[in-house]
Amino acid sequence: MIRENQKTLNMIQVILDLGMVVIALALAYWFRFSNYEGSHLKFESYIPTLVLLVPLHFFLYYFLGLYEARRRKSLSSEVGKIIQANLFSTMILFTLLYLIKEIHYSRQVLIYFVVLTSSLTIAERATLRAVLNNIREKGYNKKHVLIIGTGRLAKRLVNALKENQYLGYEIIGIVDENIAVGKKLAGATVIGGISDLEKIIIESKIDEIFVTINTKDYDIFRNIIKICEKSGVRTQIVPDYARFIPAKPQMDEVDGIPLINIRHVPLDNFLKAFAKRAFDVAVSFVGLIICLPIFLVIVIGIKLDSPGAVIFSQERVGLNKKNFMMYKFRTMRMQTAEESDKEWTTKEDNRKTRLGNILRKTSLDELPQLWNVFKGDMSLVGPRPERPFFVEQFKEKIPRYMIKHHVRPGITGWAQVNGWRGDTSIRKRIECDIYYIENWTFMFDIKILFLTIFKGFINTNAY
Repeated sequence: MIRENQKTLNMIQVILDLGMVVIALALAYWFRFSNYEGSHLKFESYIPTLVLLVPLHFFLYYFLGLYEARRRKSLSSEVGKIIQANLFSTMILFTLLYLIKEIHYSRQVLIYFVVLTSSLTIAERATLRAVLNNIREKGYNKKHVLIIGTGRLAKRLVNALKENQYLGYEIIGIVDENIAVGKKLAGATVIGGISDLEKIIIESKIDEIFVTINTKDYDIFRNIIKICEKSGVRTQIVPDYARFIPAKPQMDEVDGIPLINIRHVPLDNFLKAFAKRAFDVAVSFVGLIICLPIFLVIVIGIKLDSPGAVIFSQERVGLNKKNFMMYKFRTMRMQTAEESDKEWTTKEDNRKTRLGNILRKTSLDELPQLWNVFKGDMSLVGPRPERPFFVEQFKEKIPRYMIKHHVRPGITGWAQVNGWRGDTSIRKRIECDIYYIENWTFMFDIKILFLTIFKGFINTNAY
C-alpha cells in the first residue's frame, strides 16, 4: 500500500511542480508588464518557452533526486536542489535565446521567472511536507516496520523512530531469538524469534525491516537477509560499527570489494572546493573595500583607547594542521606571545580594553580576517581555528577533534550561529564542526552567513 501511495504522491508532486513553472511565468509577465504602456510582446509569445521549460524542469528535478521518497530528507536539502535546478534551467534558456538571436523577450521577465518559480516550488513542497507530516502524526500513511535485535543499537533506533513521529514509522514489534516474547524494549514489544520472521512479515504486512544484530553472528545474519529478500521487503542494515562512521559515509570499491570511507568530506571534491574558494575570494575582496571606512574608525579608536599595535596577530592551526598567522583588531592590553597563546579569554577578563570589550561583543575585531580569507588561510565559513597550545590539549581529550582540520577554518561557522562560541562546551562545538564538514553544501554556507547577520555578530558568549 505504501508503494502505491508513493507513486500517487510522486505523480501529484510532478503535476504541482510543473504547474508552478507555468504559474511563475504568468506572474513574471504580469509583474513586468501589468502597468507598462510601451510596446512589448504579448504573453502568447512567451508560451512556446514552456515547451522547453516544463520538460527541462522535470528532468532536472528528477536528475537531482527531487522525486525520491523524502521521509528521511530535510527540507533544506530540497530547497538547495530546487534553486540549483531553476538557475540551471534559466541559464539554458538564456543560452538558447542568445544562439537563435532572439532579442525581443524581456530579460526582466526571465529573471522574475527564476525567482518566482523557486519561491513557489519551495512554498508548495513545504506545504505538502507539512500536510504529510500532519497526516502521519494522526496515524495515516504509516510505514509498518519490524526491528530485528535487542541490543544498544536497537534501543537507540526505537527511541529515534518514536521521537520523530513525522517520519510515519509504526513499529509493529521486535524480533530476537534470545528474548522472551512479550518483553519490552523502549516501549516496543518482542513478538517472536528469527524462526518466526517469515510468518511475521506475511501476517503483519511489514513494509520495512531494520536489522540491528551484530555482524559477528554471521550465519544468523545471512539467514535474516535471505528471508527478507525472499519476502520482497525493503531491508535496512544498522551496522554495529555505526559509531565509527559518519551519517553519510562515502562508498567505494576495489575490484568488487566494497569500501566505506569513515570520514566523507564533500570539500575533497575539486569542483566543490574550487567553487567555495572562488566565492571566498570574491566576497572577501568586496568586503575589504566596503569595510575600509570602518577599519579607519576602529584604528583611530584603538590608538586613542590604549597604547600599542592596532592589529593583533596570533598563530592558529588551519587546513591540514598547518599553522598560520590570524589577524584581529587588538582588543586587549599589550602582552607577551606566551600570555596570549596560553590563556583563555573569560567574561570578566581584565586584560580587555574599553573599546576592545565593545569590538568583541559585536565581533568587529574579526574583520581583519577578511584578509586571511583573501590570502587563502581561512574561509568565510568553517570551524573556528584554535591556538596550537590548545589543539595539543584538545586532541587528547576530545574524540574526533582533529577532523576540523580537514577543511579551511572560517570567520564564522555552524557552531558559532548555534551559540557555541567563547567559553562554552568544546565538545558541542566539535559536534557542530563535524556536522558542517560532513554535510557541506554551497547553500549551507549561505545559510550560515545569513544566520551570522542575525545571531553571530552580537552574542552573549562573545567576550
